Amino acid sequence: MSDTPLPDPTQSADPALHSAAGVPADATRAPDTDGIWYASYPPGVPHEIDAHFGTGDGAPAATASLARFFDDCTTRFRDRVAYVSAGSPMTYGTLARQATAFASWLQNTGIAPGERVAIMLPNTLQYPVALFGALKAGAVVVNVNPLYTARELAHQLQDSGARLIVVFENFAATLEKALPGTQVEHVVVTALGDLLGEGLNLKGRFINFMLRHVKKMVPPYHLPHAVALLDALERGVREPRAPVTTQADDLAFLQYTGGTTGVAKGAMLTHGNVLANVQQAKAWVGTQFDADPNDPAARAETVLTPLPLYHIYSLTVNAFIFMALGGRNILIANPRDVPRVMKILRHESFSCISAVNTLYAALLDNDTFRARDFSGLKLAMAGGMATQHAVAERFRAVTGKPIVEGYGLTECSPIVAMNPVDVAHLAEFAGSIGLPAPSTRVRLRRDDGTWANIGETGEVCVQGPQVMRGYWNRPDETAGAFVNGGWFATGDIGVMDARGFIRLIDRKKDMILVSGFNVYPNEIEDVLTMHPGVREAAAVGVPDARQGERVKVFVVKRDPALTEDAVIAFCREHLTAYKVPRLVEFRAALPQTNIGKILRRELRDEEIAKLHAQEGKKTPS
Repeated sequence: MSDTPLPDPTQSADPALHSAAGVPADATRAPDTDGIWYASYPPGVPHEIDAHFGTGDGAPAATASLARFFDDCTTRFRDRVAYVSAGSPMTYGTLARQATAFASWLQNTGIAPGERVAIMLPNTLQYPVALFGALKAGAVVVNVNPLYTARELAHQLQDSGARLIVVFENFAATLEKALPGTQVEHVVVTALGDLLGEGLNLKGRFINFMLRHVKKMVPPYHLPHAVALLDALERGVREPRAPVTTQADDLAFLQYTGGTTGVAKGAMLTHGNVLANVQQAKAWVGTQFDADPNDPAARAETVLTPLPLYHIYSLTVNAFIFMALGGRNILIANPRDVPRVMKILRHESFSCISAVNTLYAALLDNDTFRARDFSGLKLAMAGGMATQHAVAERFRAVTGKPIVEGYGLTECSPIVAMNPVDVAHLAEFAGSIGLPAPSTRVRLRRDDGTWANIGETGEVCVQGPQVMRGYWNRPDETAGAFVNGGWFATGDIGVMDARGFIRLIDRKKDMILVSGFNVYPNEIEDVLTMHPGVREAAAVGVPDARQGERVKVFVVKRDPALTEDAVIAFCREHLTAYKVPRLVEFRAALPQTNIGKILRRELRDEEIAKLHAQEGKKTPS
């Protein structure tokens, strides 16, 4: 497979080049933080990962691929349950057959290795079938948020150049609006009940009927050339499939992220990037789990999967890492409906859970969840956003287990740092994102480009086999993302202590984090200024106890009759729900620099000051 060639940003450059580029010459000098974290590693965790990326067949690292990894896991764990959705299980063996059939159909439809296949599915059995089928066909997967508006979807399809998309019928009407101007030639449509058993059985038919005709959850759409997923799988079983040789350096995903500019761009993650991250996590977990992944007869670990698999956190942690462990995923399609989640879990137990702070908070507010037996819980993982101390304390009080935080980014597949999974005292690691993962180097960069030392704040910079190749078709942004001879600059400000633990201080740019999802002010402001009644707009994040942050917009009216409700309604038409502003304030003018740039930070500081003043009034003197 091939794509637009870019210089390898992970290779170190001549130190002399740094001085010529305006970076101080001592920026390349190793600071006294290098490697100090190894002394804090849990017993048995190696400093470096296996060069074979844990494919299980002893293949050279250069030939490792997610397809080979998938074949190895599904062969070893053939009879274990891989996924459970709506109470229906799918074994590794069945998943292998279905994914292989889909790969065959893709090939015979004309999808060549390296071409992009978009997947717009929630957490259902269709997602892993489409995911691994596309990877086995040598395609590059473009994960798409099913809740995208037509505008957001169109941008991602156009930018990625996807030729095929798999979509849930509930979102097909959005796709219909987004298709003009894209390169999409093939559409595959599926419904919730399609894979709940072999073929479309009675349970699946009933669920599809209820969603379409009783609950009216499938808006009308017109996609005359669309193919039903069940038909594609049936044809794929009968059609021949040519073996595809995929290398570690080949692209596996275009995982879209807003970065610091707000323009959604695809992080190019290779097969080797993701496999390295899987192996790093496996090495870190060590003997945390009793289930032996090398013993197919052993009892599998069960992980609760409420976070969407299209998100890089859940994709790597739940879909790949737990596959390497022969684990069993309980898929939750809509985690916001906590009562429904509790019904799904009535007859289920799980030993692991991955979630974000807001979801943990919502679960802890549910009486049924609090009444569960957590004696079998071994690991509760958190990422995507900071876990609030109050939530962590409540979780430990209810379950007897700590929430173990980690840190990652889309561009790093995503894991960069992790806390020890067997932490005995939660307070000891509160506020820390943990230690750099095996084979990962982390440095803090001062504003002048030199490296910070222990206890000094700086921008977190990363090197490791999990770091992306670059941004799709954006060589300038790729070059800007790598500093000091090949270090990926995360945009996050942090500090490292003498034991190697990292604590995040703030974000370098104005990104807003809502329930673990990145929200970028530029995008919201662009949408707002499309409204004829808006003259100027600025978006900031306001601290929120449940979501981490809420979006607040400041608007200068063009139309005096413009209302807050009209602003929010307009945003709902063009933005995914978590990006829609919750607060609107009208102003006669916005603070600006001397060149006319709106000072978002000043607006945010005002909001924080207001919150502190309100809290002060509530607190008795």
